[in-house]
Amino acid sequence: MIRNIIWDLDGTLFDTYPAITGAFQAALADLGKAAALDWIESLAKKSVGFCETTLAEHFQLSIDELDQKFIERYDQARPEDQPPFPGATALCEYISSIGGKNVIVTHRRRVGTVELLAVHHLSSYFAGFLTSDDGYPKKPDPAAFNAVLEKYALDPKETLAVGDRDIDILAGQAAGVLTCLFGSNIQGLSSNLTVSDLDELHKYILAVNSLN
Repeated sequence: MIRNIIWDLDGTLFDTYPAITGAFQAALADLGKAAALDWIESLAKKSVGFCETTLAEHFQLSIDELDQKFIERYDQARPEDQPPFPGATALCEYISSIGGKNVIVTHRRRVGTVELLAVHHLSSYFAGFLTSDDGYPKKPDPAAFNAVLEKYALDPKETLAVGDRDIDILAGQAAGVLTCLFGSNIQGLSSNLTVSDLDELHKYILAVNSLN
């Protein structure tokens, strides 16, 4: 059975990329620069840090100044405008209903994670989370995944890692759990499952669990 899910947050559980890319674009404008949203998004999907470093180098900006402007702009983005993806709430509720555990491993800060879960009424479905504030090496290093497995007593054979990036899948594989790539296929990356929406994943888990 699949009883537990280790969730990525940005771009997997919550649709945060529009707010993130918009904040970077606005931050660049504040500094007299301009970049297309689709390019910024492609950078942000690797990681916010990678996006920030690449933009700073490309436009010859101080990374500290860009970071400050990005934070100012992103702080203006309302959590209400960064909703869970369709199907996320129902799937989290299902996992909880069978006695399983939803856990988040994210590069996001703790305060932002707590806020998104609370605003969208998802807090009660989560056993916990590890964020950048916890100090673990960033994915694809599996250290945070291993810590989650131990802390919440998750059986790797019954645990699925869900993420939209290669680093999520690679971390899950290194930790010995099942993996699901959410969104588009990534060339050269192999996961146990690839889905385009979370309703599809929910149906898959229901089908698997009905056999056990």
